[in-house]
Amino acid sequence: MKLLLDFLPLILFFGAFKYAESHAAWAASFASTHFGFLVSGGVVGSEEAPVLLATLVVMIATLAQALIVKLRGQKIDLMLWISLGLVVTLGGATVWFHNETFIKWKPSGLYWAMALVFWASAAFFGKNLIRAMLGGELQLPDPIWARLNRAWVLFFGALGIVNLYVAYNFSTSAWANFKVFGVTGLILLFTLAQGVYLSRHLPEPEAENAGDEAAKP
Repeated sequence: MKLLLDFLPLILFFGAFKYAESHAAWAASFASTHFGFLVSGGVVGSEEAPVLLATLVVMIATLAQALIVKLRGQKIDLMLWISLGLVVTLGGATVWFHNETFIKWKPSGLYWAMALVFWASAAFFGKNLIRAMLGGELQLPDPIWARLNRAWVLFFGALGIVNLYVAYNFSTSAWANFKVFGVTGLILLFTLAQGVYLSRHLPEPEAENAGDEAAKP
């Protein structure tokens, strides 16, 4: 359920954008009629309508995501608060100014915020977030946990740069495809690469069994 909630705004953004892109004239008329009061000038053009409607959808979806978490009696985590703040401010600017550049900055802002949280938690509070998430399942030396944390910091930092490169050098449609499929693929490849790296540092099962036998009275 949580995984679905995490991906729901992204899925809805992509679906709304693609539908509006293939029905540009309708999207412009619909956006002008129903959401013109949110837009400077009150009129939405056919070229900007897809990203404006998709932005409104992702704003509503992210707000709903936070509300659902709250209604279920769970704590809204820091990343969701950051995502909500970014999507409301940058999404609102995109809609009002008819400028898709603002919403294209949102993923980079989120990736960099995640990199900062991973780095600051270790640097200032002595808490390795990767170890906190996986330490109950994996037994690794402290230097390996530190390397994993740094790797995620660098990965999210680089991902934010790549997002802006795509945003400024390719069409909005290409950027939307990258945001959904490209980023997901990169995260999957990075996770798999980390799995290969971790497999080299996990304790041997024989050594663990020997240690267990030695500990018996």
